[in-house]
Amino acid sequence: MEQLLAMLRAAGDPTRLRLLLILREAELTVSELTHILGQSQPRVSRHLRLLCEAGLLQRFKEGSWVFYRAVDRGPRAQLGATLATLAGTEPDALEADRRQLASVREARAGAAAAYFRANASEWERIRSLHAPEQDVEAAIVDLFAGAGVDALLDAGTGTGRMLELLAPFIRRGVGIDVSAEMLAIARDRLERAQAHHCQVRLGDLYRLPFPDGSNDQGFDAALFHQVLHYLDDPQAAIVEAARVLRPGGQIVVVDFAPHELEFCRDELNHRRLGFSDDEAKGWFRAAGLSQTQTRSIAPDANASAAQLTVRIWAAVSQPAKSRQRAGALT
Repeated sequence: MEQLLAMLRAAGDPTRLRLLLILREAELTVSELTHILGQSQPRVSRHLRLLCEAGLLQRFKEGSWVFYRAVDRGPRAQLGATLATLAGTEPDALEADRRQLASVREARAGAAAAYFRANASEWERIRSLHAPEQDVEAAIVDLFAGAGVDALLDAGTGTGRMLELLAPFIRRGVGIDVSAEMLAIARDRLERAQAHHCQVRLGDLYRLPFPDGSNDQGFDAALFHQVLHYLDDPQAAIVEAARVLRPGGQIVVVDFAPHELEFCRDELNHRRLGFSDDEAKGWFRAAGLSQTQTRSIAPDANASAAQLTVRIWAAVSQPAKSRQRAGALT
């Protein structure tokens, strides 16, 4: 009862209610919220603090910026959904806030587009390296469609393309990346795709900001799409992702087969020139996973330049009972 009263008190203020409702539609910084509400930063910050203390908002630090978002699971999310439904009976009440939100989204899109244009030549060069992108994406969708994924971790999300691609097949997606510039592009992409059940966070793949997976929490699947060849220690990243999986959860790795294109290392910052099947097996073994399948996607035979073969490896974690038995033996 006390928790319910605390949530109702937090939401029972005109400014805080506006904040809660607008943050159900997007994750925003304090400066963006001051623009939308037309109020001072100290005032907005105080209201945000009260909503966070009541557990109605989540707060994420990203470099010097802090993003806020309405919680999306549990009874507090249910309260937010109920308030949004009630507010929806008078849509004109929030129309001004939504117009300002649209202007914030336009500004974000412009910044993301500028960054993308500045790096477009390198992007196109990377895309031309490997097997046809549509073939790779079709294979990824085939792995996840119908799998009943409740929560997906996109490790090294980059521009958020994998979250956009898999959004129709998952209930919730979280992308992690070390680049704030990439996350700006990802947020814009997800907004345009209306994938509001997906979000992105600044984070380290070796130290994921999530608790250990269990029957009650964690991810059903983790995806590494063209990420591991940039890392110093791919195995450590796989082991860390396995830590946050629910029992029986799946890890999927999409990367290059071994190749000899040295310019990838010298000019594109690839630390590894592809991976062998034996290496993938070693990662999964170290993480306590059982490999389930391997796929190979060949280059386009009609390509004007040499292309790389893409490999897809998948493995699953132990179910709950197996984990308990393994723990009892150690």
